[in-house]
Amino acid sequence: MAIVIEPYRPEHEPAVAEFNRRLQARGAESDLVFYRYAVPHWLPPDGNSIYNQYFVAVEKGEVRGGYALKWQNFWFPDRGIRPVGYYHHPLSEGIVDKAYAMVGTLLLRDAMQRSPLLYCLGMGGYDRPLPRMLVGLGWSHLLVPFYFRVVRPYRFLRQMQALRTSWWRSLAADAAAFSGAGWVGAKAYQMATRLKPVAAYEVARAAGFGSWADLLWEDAESSCAMTAVRDSKALQRLYPATDDHFTRLKIRRDGKDIGWAVVGERRKDPKYGSLRVGSIVDCWAAPDDAFAVAHAAADALAQLGMDLIVSNQSHQAWCKALEAAGFVKTQSNFILACSKKLAGLVQPFDEMKLRFHFTRGDGDGLPRNF
Repeated sequence: MAIVIEPYRPEHEPAVAEFNRRLQARGAESDLVFYRYAVPHWLPPDGNSIYNQYFVAVEKGEVRGGYALKWQNFWFPDRGIRPVGYYHHPLSEGIVDKAYAMVGTLLLRDAMQRSPLLYCLGMGGYDRPLPRMLVGLGWSHLLVPFYFRVVRPYRFLRQMQALRTSWWRSLAADAAAFSGAGWVGAKAYQMATRLKPVAAYEVARAAGFGSWADLLWEDAESSCAMTAVRDSKALQRLYPATDDHFTRLKIRRDGKDIGWAVVGERRKDPKYGSLRVGSIVDCWAAPDDAFAVAHAAADALAQLGMDLIVSNQSHQAWCKALEAAGFVKTQSNFILACSKKLAGLVQPFDEMKLRFHFTRGDGDGLPRNF
């Protein structure tokens, strides 16, 4: 099997279409298809420091797999700014044909050669093939905590499918919904966890990110052991003013900017039934101001009509902020894995990981599926 991995070019598009057809014909899940077009629609390589590249594994003119590599500058404890690669959407014909079982390994090896500073994020849990491979290769890893806050308990109990996996669970959820016990319990929990008073703040929608975001970035960058650069240029690229699917919030106190958040409504997902699910996609502030920003972001989503609010946050300051804002921490399948060379820049890893700042905005869910 002589397979060559090369940049995805327009002349590969017919072979990619045939690759996708073979996967679907042999029973792959409907969303397991590679990109139809060679030029990325999201973050194309147009001279910006944040961009995507696609690569395909080719055997005698046939495409047998592919992956995407997102490039972005990251901040490190030595105050160095380095380009880091994010390995995402790897897909191999090996999922339907064991003759190509090694394609996944070849894809990852190629990505590591192109970007020794490499990370993966999400991946759906440690039982999936990619995280198992990464652990076996000695990558450093952690679960990024998942938080949720129920806004409308009645709808949550009636629609959340994880609560309705059997007739007796459905009966119990309905009883809590119709009796009002669910509402009382949710509100009691939120009141109990909000023992910390929120200092007065003002919040406004921001049309975009300007020089004020640069000042916030410079003020708080040293609170992180590793994070993607979140200056105005990066934020304008990731959350452009032309994309009205996001709501950008600027939070101020006593006439001074203290932080920002990007929030939005997630795509419909069968596991949430008909719930409107809001997400705190990204956020930034000094640790002492994280609570106010988390509080403002959650309230904004509630005012937008969300039934449930979710967020993934890795930094300990943001985890504490969400908990103080009435969020519940639950089981996560959102994994961060770092190549050996990337992890080598943030040692000791188990100590430094508490100050990594990774959110949904660092994954592959943008711009629509976060």
